[in-house]
Amino acid sequence: MIRVVIADDQTLVREGFALLLSRLPDIQILAAVADGREAVQAAAAIQPDVVLMDLRMP
Repeated sequence: MIRVVIADDQTLVREGFALLLSRLPDIQILAAVADGREAVQAAAAIQPDVVLMDLRMP
């Protein structure tokens, strides 16, 4: 199982990635966050395998 955190400031993008990835059997979405600070906090707390992150966000 690949554990994923999604980080993007646009709700539609976050939800879209979550919807697409949730259909894959070996992917587990652990969190979807809206900014860089939340992404760092989630990654530290959850310890995902992958952080899918927008490069330009607050």
